[in-house]
Amino acid sequence: MTADGAWLVALDLDGTVLDYQERLSAAVVDAVSATRAAGHHVVLATGRSVTATLPVARALGISQGWAVCSNGSLTIRMDPALKLGYEVVEMVTFDPGPAIRLLHAHLPDALFAVEEIGVGFRMNKPFPPGELHGDHTIVGIEDLAAEHVTRLVVRSPEHTPDEFHALVAQVGLHDVTYAIGWTAWMDVAPEGVTKASALELLRDRLGVGGRTVAVGDGSNDVDMLRWATRGIAMGHAAPDVRAAADEVTGAVDADGVVAALESLPGRS
Repeated sequence: MTADGAWLVALDLDGTVLDYQERLSAAVVDAVSATRAAGHHVVLATGRSVTATLPVARALGISQGWAVCSNGSLTIRMDPALKLGYEVVEMVTFDPGPAIRLLHAHLPDALFAVEEIGVGFRMNKPFPPGELHGDHTIVGIEDLAAEHVTRLVVRSPEHTPDEFHALVAQVGLHDVTYAIGWTAWMDVAPEGVTKASALELLRDRLGVGGRTVAVGDGSNDVDMLRWATRGIAMGHAAPDVRAAADEVTGAVDADGVVAALESLPGRS
């Protein structure tokens, strides 16, 4: 495929490329490889930190390319020739202090963490094992609020997702963008920053025009699915996520992303 026919193919990771046990099937690896071989730009678009994204990229055979991390706050270019194997191309930060203080007042027992790029997280208490990747440093709430960051994570294990939704709605966060996951978990990002906002900048950089496709399954994928020329929701996604998409593919357990990738130009 010539460069002027290439598509930007944005792939969510957890629940799309990876199943909920963080397993990556051989079929998905092969489908991503074939899509890249066809000349398309496969861009990993995830809420994960850089530290948690890079191992998945390597498992997919991607050492050179692009990834949108931290729900759009960070865009990286991967290249094995670089000292760290990647460079930060775009970064947006915000002051997490107001959100931390407001949420902590209503959720005094919640877990709070802020991202340290390329390192891990600073947090007020230990998170459940395996939920946050990289190094973990325990600090006080005010220390978490002291510096501008790319991402704030709030976790309330004692609440159900519905209870957590209701509490967050009641609190009324302002001047930030947030997305709530399957569990009582919330990612907070700079105002107006989403996977879609980062992908729009990358679309211009790659010169793909309207040739954009996105595949995802979570609430943090809704803007991305609406942004793409072809937004494809995973079959297990919630009704509001499927409603935001143009198409629905199979569930993650059925490797639904494989069928989505096989429908791209040059993949027949």
